[in-house]
Amino acid sequence: MTRSKKKSPEKNEGQGFNFRLGLVTSIFILFAGALSARLFYLQIIQHEELVAQSEKQYQSAVKIYYGRGAIFDRNGTPLAANIEAESVYVSPVEIFNKKEAARHLSKTLNLSFDSVLKKISTDKQFAWIKRKCDLREIDALRALNLAGVGFIVEHKRYYPKRELAANVLGFVGLDNQGLSGVELYHHELLKGFTQLKVMEKDARGRPVSAFSSMINADRGSSDVVLTLDEVIQFTAEYHLKKQVEAYKAKSGIAVVMDPNSGEILALASAPQFNPNQYGSYKPAAWRNNIVGSSYEPGSIFKPIIAAAALDQGLARPQDIFFCENGSFKLGRTHIGEAANHKFGWLTLRDIISKSSNIGSIKIAQQVGEQTFYDYMKKFGFGEKSGIDLPGEAGGQLKEPERWSKLSLASISFGQEVGVTPIQMISALSSIANGGRLMQPHVAKAVMKNGQKVKTFPARPVKRVISERASKQMVDILKTVVKEGTGGNAAIDGYEVAGKTGTAQKYNQQTKSYSQDDYISSFIGFVPADAPRLAILVMIDEPRGSYWGGTVAAPVFKDIAEKALRYLNVPSTKETVFILDRA
Repeated sequence: MTRSKKKSPEKNEGQGFNFRLGLVTSIFILFAGALSARLFYLQIIQHEELVAQSEKQYQSAVKIYYGRGAIFDRNGTPLAANIEAESVYVSPVEIFNKKEAARHLSKTLNLSFDSVLKKISTDKQFAWIKRKCDLREIDALRALNLAGVGFIVEHKRYYPKRELAANVLGFVGLDNQGLSGVELYHHELLKGFTQLKVMEKDARGRPVSAFSSMINADRGSSDVVLTLDEVIQFTAEYHLKKQVEAYKAKSGIAVVMDPNSGEILALASAPQFNPNQYGSYKPAAWRNNIVGSSYEPGSIFKPIIAAAALDQGLARPQDIFFCENGSFKLGRTHIGEAANHKFGWLTLRDIISKSSNIGSIKIAQQVGEQTFYDYMKKFGFGEKSGIDLPGEAGGQLKEPERWSKLSLASISFGQEVGVTPIQMISALSSIANGGRLMQPHVAKAVMKNGQKVKTFPARPVKRVISERASKQMVDILKTVVKEGTGGNAAIDGYEVAGKTGTAQKYNQQTKSYSQDDYISSFIGFVPADAPRLAILVMIDEPRGSYWGGTVAAPVFKDIAEKALRYLNVPSTKETVFILDRA
């Protein structure tokens, strides 16, 4: 009987060891292979993507805007410039006690605690806290030495004359984007360059270095020179504000134009705002009502119908019209005169001088609806003037087909038509300068690197009336100041031509004209026969007296008198020199 052989324990153990060794080796080889494949994938295939992610994690980029062009008045006085101001940012990952940091930041920078806490409670590498801070805020914040808080120098727009010409200049936003006025209209000329500031951080998000690169450095950086004159602008603002306050009026405007070129020397508004703190005012305060709002002009519109009649040869200055002794019936409507005047027969000259409503209607009836409408369009009403400012309105002027039976009469004395102040001053200037409508403008030149690269010359739009009709109208408008309702606009040594206006405001709720609210106005030019200045003054809702000759005409006089002296315009008054023989 054969015995079976038993396996050696040593041999079995050796075979088990070899098996385990092989298994471990296989696993190691597979792991090494997978690791190599992963490294290959990461280093070769995903290299660019990983680098980008790494840079994003340890770099923060922010755009900073520098070098916006300056704005000057016609004589080189700076009206808008740049100053350096520091902005505050945070690296949220470096801030550990976020509530404490938010408390310090909000208190020092006068911000809401909740808004600051929200900004720093993120996983972002960079967050603005407050841009373009006051120096006192920056000094106070630096003294706290808060972790994760940094500072960047930016350019801040600065208006050195504060409220002066604010409604013309406008203002810019935090990123130097023009938001209104000249700043908006000429933004493409004024905008400077953009700097991309890249800040590198360590693994904990702490800044370790910074570098910058320029974007669109070759664009913008032009300076704009305006037609405004700082002295005349200040004069207009001062006297307008004084009268608005004296009569407790709602608001007021004053425009000073060179009637021969269309250059605007002053655009004044009251009340004013300071563009350095524009956010502290209601948006209504930013509005430029001289170009953006329309009004029923009242009696300052009467020269338009008179000019049309003279230019068409339908009437002469000495022609007489019966003014119905102060009461004229049109259909079921009775039309009277201001202050219940009871005029009988008046010449065309006297109709304008005494500001007769009924006389204006009689002239309009001779001119006719279509011809009157055509002349209003020629004078620039019902369409934008083209002034280089944003937000211009076109006014309201209906086609004759839409007129009622009363429209011809109403429009002849400045009701049922809406005009902007810039339209009105442009129209009067065309009467003053011999009959040419000039495009109004506020930009005079563009400068780059101290050199003039562009100018904005006078631009005649069209001939409105003949030189003969213009001369006749000038003579008529002189009598308004010499003998009529505009006596308070007279200036010693200069002959003034102009027209008063007292317009009832239309109440949209009652659908009728108010017996309490008026717009008082005076429009004129001086010297009458060789005009250098055309000026319009409008004061909205004065209290007490509301007659244009009482409220607005004195403002015209004050502005014109000082501007004429400043411009050295010769006076007709004899000058006496007293010699000191001592």
